[in-house]
Amino acid sequence: MGMTPDKRVLVGMSGGIDSTATCLMLREQGYEVVGVTMWVWGEEPLDAHRLADKMGIEHHIADERESFRKTVVQYFIDEYRNGRTPNPCVMCNPLFKFRVLTEWADKLGCSYIATGHYTRLEERDGHIFICVGDDEKKDQSYFLWRLSQEVLRRCIFPLGAYTKPQVREYLRDKGYALKAEEGESMEVCFITGDYRDFLREHCPEIDREIGPGWFVNAEGGKLGEHKGYPYYTIGQRKGLEIALGKPAYVLKINPQKNTVMLGDADQLKTSWMLVEHEMLVDEAEVFGHPDLCARIRYRSKPIPCEVTRLDDGRLLVHFREEASAITPGQSAVFYVGRRVVGGAFIASQRGIGMYIPTTDKP
Repeated sequence: MGMTPDKRVLVGMSGGIDSTATCLMLREQGYEVVGVTMWVWGEEPLDAHRLADKMGIEHHIADERESFRKTVVQYFIDEYRNGRTPNPCVMCNPLFKFRVLTEWADKLGCSYIATGHYTRLEERDGHIFICVGDDEKKDQSYFLWRLSQEVLRRCIFPLGAYTKPQVREYLRDKGYALKAEEGESMEVCFITGDYRDFLREHCPEIDREIGPGWFVNAEGGKLGEHKGYPYYTIGQRKGLEIALGKPAYVLKINPQKNTVMLGDADQLKTSWMLVEHEMLVDEAEVFGHPDLCARIRYRSKPIPCEVTRLDDGRLLVHFREEASAITPGQSAVFYVGRRVVGGAFIASQRGIGMYIPTTDKP
């Protein structure tokens, strides 16, 4: 006899440490756990199936290879082709992972969905906020800013109150000693080596259509040849294969001209940033909270800032401390304390000078 839907929870099961612990914790809390593993890349995920069997959990494999390739992988390739640096997890979570989980939960009569993300939820003033988990090193709130309120209302994140070492300890206690010793999962699940090799393999026309271009300095002077702008990212220093007699960093990428601007570390620093396609949980806090901070890349230190909306709809961020290597395509996630109050994509910074008050210009 199955439980009622309000105690049935669908867990996104990769078969790794985190999702295994998630299943066990939820079962201890009295939920009826159903596992679904998304087959998105490579071989069929039979390990997860065997693990679910061992735990005595109903389990399904969702073959989403086609849909994953069309949404997440295509986005990844397109962003590099547009001279931006993508963050596939930010795109995958709302457009793919949690969408698939929601569909399967409805199909299988589960009221809730759960994952092994290290994050927690907090409800206040009628909004659900994603909050930084207790393990600062593993915190994944940065990747979840685009999840809708509707989805968050169904989410359970049991690992938010744990650190990774505590999760390993928990698994050992439960008799999963081998699982507890497993390594970390990869950053981007569909890429094993360098993203450049992946681009060449999955988008072979990239070299023919884009091809080599020029490294230039801030004045536009040519410094030498590069392999094509998709192979570079803002702030990159290694692998440029150009000798300038001093360390050089990628400052800007111009896809229209196929140029990559190089300069020194100081030229990467700024106090201003343009962002677009925002999703804000609470506008009042984003535009008015004195303690607002922004993270401009995963695991970077949140920087105190103020946000205003421009006439064209984009947001202008003014940092109260210097920021470095503003990278179009990456996410800017806004926090008040441990709460995510919104997020946006870092836009092209071209023309930002016209929005900066003259007192602030170097």
